[in-house]
Amino acid sequence: MADQRLSADLSSEIQKGAALKHVETTEKNPLPDKDTISSEKSQQAVLSDVEGFKKGQLKTTETQEKNVLPSGDDLKQEKTHETMLSGVEGFNKGQLKNAQTQEKVVLPSKEDLQQERVISGVEHFDKSGLKHTETVEKNPLPTKDVIAQEKQQA
Repeated sequence: MADQRLSADLSSEIQKGAALKHVETTEKNPLPDKDTISSEKSQQAVLSDVEGFKKGQLKTTETQEKNVLPSGDDLKQEKTHETMLSGVEGFNKGQLKNAQTQEKVVLPSKEDLQQERVISGVEHFDKSGLKHTETVEKNPLPTKDVIAQEKQQA
């Protein structure tokens, strides 16, 4: 009953010409754009195709499993490897004899001795036995002035 009275009040206000406030409307649920609509249509088309697919149209096939068996050489190699491992794992250490190692002195080779002589000769070289010499430049480099003169002549 209050709704009817309110609407009657509003209608009487409007008829009197009362000043109404301007209100901007906002769209809370906008319509989708073209891209969204086209993507939804394509998704629906794919789903309808999948749902309507008939399995009876497919051809029956038999799967063939191919297991490559190892060759005779591979089997022999694996068996020898396993026997070696089992022999090492099951070895009895009590059967071993106690042995003492002897370190032998290895003499240096002729090349090693010669290299040591060369190194010691260089280290103990007596510089006082050398004579003093002066170097003379036979082909000196040209100075800046000579280069400038050659450029002017050319």
